[in-house]
Amino acid sequence: MAPLILASTSVYRRELLARLRLPFGTARPEADESPMPGEAPAELALRLSEAKARAVAKLHPGACVIGSDQVAELDGRPLGKPHHRAAAMAQLADMSGREVRFRTGLCLVTPNGAAQTELDTTTVRFRVLSAAEIERYVDAEQPFDCAGSFKSEGLGIGLFDAIESSDPTALIGLPMIATARLLRGAGYQVP
Repeated sequence: MAPLILASTSVYRRELLARLRLPFGTARPEADESPMPGEAPAELALRLSEAKARAVAKLHPGACVIGSDQVAELDGRPLGKPHHRAAAMAQLADMSGREVRFRTGLCLVTPNGAAQTELDTTTVRFRVLSAAEIERYVDAEQPFDCAGSFKSEGLGIGLFDAIESSDPTALIGLPMIATARLLRGAGYQVP
């Protein structure tokens, strides 16, 4: 089998992919993550997942490369990673009592350069959050590198009323049901 590489340095994605018990490496993808004018969040997630996979595939010929990207969508507009406390608190305040869609793009680039993509949409219904709850959460978990300013695998789960998804791992950053499907299609032995 071709070597498998995850085009990400995300600890969350690495932990998810490790669940499949396949040997894999990781590489930092160099891709411009800026949205194109008028680009819908779903299109952005798919474009970035493929751009990341292709950037790493160029550096590792002969490998299968997995790229993934997640874009939070509120009122049709993308929400980026907050990067700092004030932005995280503002994002959570905007999402309080509302539905937010998380678009997670996935791309597998094979050694011959063929790319297969999938898109997962997870809808999160946030409960009404007080300013004090938001501040306590942000200070406790510091979700500055997470789309939507929360970690659903941690304390962030307490911010929600409901999650609607066909793949519970997608919200963490890598839709494992689709990943396993694409890897099986590429010849990897995945349960």
